[in-house]
Amino acid sequence: MLEDMIEFRGKEPGPTSVILGGVHGNETCGVEAIRNILPNLAIEKGRVFIGYGNPRAIAANQRFTEANLNRMFKPDDQLSQREKESYEYGRAQFLKTYLNQADALLDIHASRVQHSRRFVICEDNGLPTAKYLPADLVVSGLDAVQPGGTDYYMNSIGKIGVCIECGYLGDPESTDMAVKSIFSFLATRGHVTRETSSREQSRLQVFYMYVTKSSSFSLAKPFEDFETLREGQLIGQDGIEEIHAPRDCVILFSGNRQKAGDEAFLLGTYKTTT
Repeated sequence: MLEDMIEFRGKEPGPTSVILGGVHGNETCGVEAIRNILPNLAIEKGRVFIGYGNPRAIAANQRFTEANLNRMFKPDDQLSQREKESYEYGRAQFLKTYLNQADALLDIHASRVQHSRRFVICEDNGLPTAKYLPADLVVSGLDAVQPGGTDYYMNSIGKIGVCIECGYLGDPESTDMAVKSIFSFLATRGHVTRETSSREQSRLQVFYMYVTKSSSFSLAKPFEDFETLREGQLIGQDGIEEIHAPRDCVILFSGNRQKAGDEAFLLGTYKTTT
C-alpha cells in the first residue's frame, strides 16, 4: 500500500487541496475510488494531493491498527502517551504536512451501519463546498463533540475540512459515490472544468456524544443511522446504568462497546434547510 501522497499540478495557478481515502482501513470505497481515478486524472489549475490515510489498516482491512487515526489530529496534550506511540499518531503527523499546505480537504468515509444514509460532515465554513457534493444531508457539530478528525484539524487551522460518508462500507455503490464526490469536489474547488449543480440539503446539528463508563455497553436494539428517538427512550445499558434519550432527537454511529471510554453513539437534531 502506497505510503506517500501523490501530487497533481495544473498548468494554471489555483488553490491547493487534499483528498484522502482509507483513513479508516476497512472503509474501502475511498481507496477503490482513488485507485480508479489515478491513472487518468488530469488537473487544470492549482495543486491536488491524493493519498491513502492509513496504509497499514487498509492492508489489514481493519478500522485501525493501534489507534483511531481520525482522533489523532487533536493537540498532543489531549492524547495519551499510548496514542502518541502509535503508528496512527505518526501517520497523522505525516498527513499534517500536506494538510498544512492545503486550502481544503475531502476525506472519504463509509459507515458500519448496513442501511446508512449518504451524507456530508462539515461545519459552516464547508457549506459552499458541501452543497455541490452528491448527498442531501449535511451533519455539523462534530468538531465540538467528537474532535480529532482530519476535517477538525483543517478547521482548527483556518482551512476547510469536509468529509463525505458514502453509505454502508460493504455496498459496492459506495465506491461510485466516492468517485462522484471526488470529481464534484475537484470541480467546486476549481481544479477541473466539469458541470456541477448545487442541491438543497437538510441540516443536522450533533449536540452530544456518549462515552462509555464501563466495559459493557449494549444497545437496547440495533439503531439505524438517523433513526428517530423520543425523549426518555431507552438507548442502551452501560454496566448497570440505563441510558435514555435526553430529548427528541436522532441517533447515529451507534454500537455495542466492550471498553470504558469508548464512543458509543452521537445524538443530533435537524435544523432548517440550507
